[in-house]
Amino acid sequence: MFSRTWTIPRGRRRNWHLHLGGGRALAIAIIITSIIYIFDELAVPQLLRIRPRLDLSWYDLGIYGFGPSQSYISFEYDSPLVEISQTGVGCDPRYSFLAPRGDSIAHPGPMIMDAEGNLVWMKHNWEITQDFKVQRYQDTDYLTYWEGSVTEGRGYGSWYMLDSTYTTRYVITPAGNFGGDLHEFHITPQGTALLAIYDPIPADLTPVGGLKLGWLYDCVFQEIDIATGDLLFEWRASEYVPINNTYHQRQGTAGKDRESAFDFFHLNSIDQDDEGNYIISSRHMHTISCIDRHTGEILWTLGGKTNEFKDLSDGEATNFAWQHDARWHANSTLTLLDNGSHAYSDPERQSRGLVIQLDIANREARRQGAYYHPQEFKSVSQGNLQKLDDRGRVLVGWGHSAAYSEYSADGQMLCDVHFAASAFFLFGRVVSYRVFKGAWVGNPQTPPDAEVMGDMIYASWNGATEAVAWQLEAWDSHDSGDSDDFADTHFHRVELFEKTGFETEIKIPESLESPLFRLAALDSQGTVLGTTGLLQRDSRLDLDELLNLHDWVIRIAVAMSACGLITGLYCIVNCRRCLRRHHSRKNDYQLVPLQ
Repeated sequence: MFSRTWTIPRGRRRNWHLHLGGGRALAIAIIITSIIYIFDELAVPQLLRIRPRLDLSWYDLGIYGFGPSQSYISFEYDSPLVEISQTGVGCDPRYSFLAPRGDSIAHPGPMIMDAEGNLVWMKHNWEITQDFKVQRYQDTDYLTYWEGSVTEGRGYGSWYMLDSTYTTRYVITPAGNFGGDLHEFHITPQGTALLAIYDPIPADLTPVGGLKLGWLYDCVFQEIDIATGDLLFEWRASEYVPINNTYHQRQGTAGKDRESAFDFFHLNSIDQDDEGNYIISSRHMHTISCIDRHTGEILWTLGGKTNEFKDLSDGEATNFAWQHDARWHANSTLTLLDNGSHAYSDPERQSRGLVIQLDIANREARRQGAYYHPQEFKSVSQGNLQKLDDRGRVLVGWGHSAAYSEYSADGQMLCDVHFAASAFFLFGRVVSYRVFKGAWVGNPQTPPDAEVMGDMIYASWNGATEAVAWQLEAWDSHDSGDSDDFADTHFHRVELFEKTGFETEIKIPESLESPLFRLAALDSQGTVLGTTGLLQRDSRLDLDELLNLHDWVIRIAVAMSACGLITGLYCIVNCRRCLRRHHSRKNDYQLVPLQ
């Protein structure tokens, strides 16, 4: 007995295959279109942030990483590995003060580096650190910085003052129920502090297209007495400045609630002129304003929509935008960093350091100096300009671009330091709010650090600016008799080594016979400043050094990724073969005998 099954006619079968083929083509077209869309939306904007140039070094091209770092044997933290290029007389010999942070910084915090780029001192802070510098209070130098967190879109923290032993002597907070904002902490010669506050308040946002009852970040600054904490002066931007003077566009739900308060003013620096009036910078207004120290009234405004000054430099003295760090100097001179942009999408415009000469009485402004970077930096946030001496030499900290540069009065670059790869500056993986140069004497209370590895000693002393040499001292067991007496009198000098960089590598002399030894840090007069703990020859196999675990972890991760990619490609190829076999089978039905 036979059962007849239906066989698809050849013509219809051909049409059926065409129908399937058309559906397959449509699916492939949709997949390709989706990939192109995703690439255009996600990958292209990131690729456009890369700024390759023919004059970039391997360092700036990112061959050593976005933010190259230096690790140590005797010190637990990593510091940035910098690249220095200089011409002429080179870099200011004083220390650099910065607070690098970002995704490519392993241990962010305040940091001091010397003119050769060597670490001098650092402190690893878990919270955000900003505005690290040396300031003078009551005839004493202090290291000052802001530390805190970002709450509701603003900085909320305190300012710290450390003495020469790196001990915290003062913790400053604003008067009232406020957290200190990260943008400014400036100590005046009178022993007072000028500090910034961001206070979200209910406000009418209809002038900027918002709600009648919306929320505004009101920028506040205070002057307080450091010794007593008394409030001497307070000023609020909302009481004197219309919100529709801003250049900052309100977008989406900005201002709808407290958490998304609209930042119309963005106060980022506070200073005082010769008469004690306040000089403030509003980034979102593009203005520098002078505030009466008695009444709070605005005495004059430079730049922005309410500019009062005639520009004698064809607009070059008043066309600054999104600026930072406005400072008052003798002879009515202003300095600032003109960022020129505040987002990646802004029109291309170079950031620049700017010096402006003002004639207050006649309301005239003239550009006195401008300082550009040869790589045409576009620093979309942060930064500062510091006058280094009376000859007009200046330092520009490029903020969002991880670099700082020194210039002569006529704008010639003298020194350029990068602490990240400049081709990737727009990614913001390494930044420092400001950078300063200055003198500092540090005498840490902690003892020097030293580690023995093989026949080498690695010695460092975090923050010891006066140490210039290491003295190797051996324990004399004969002098101590049979007791374990490790008093200073039982150590004798073996050899003297020059201190080099942050960590000095010392080869253990073959003549050293004592099983125990130590290192003493000496100043330029030969005085012992401190000694390490007891050391002995390392007879163990140092697996960390042998394996270099960090590098091996990276290599293993790369190898596993490569294996995964190869496996995935192999599976795709085999799947395609299976699909081809499936579609190549005959679809005809045949007569089949029934048992």
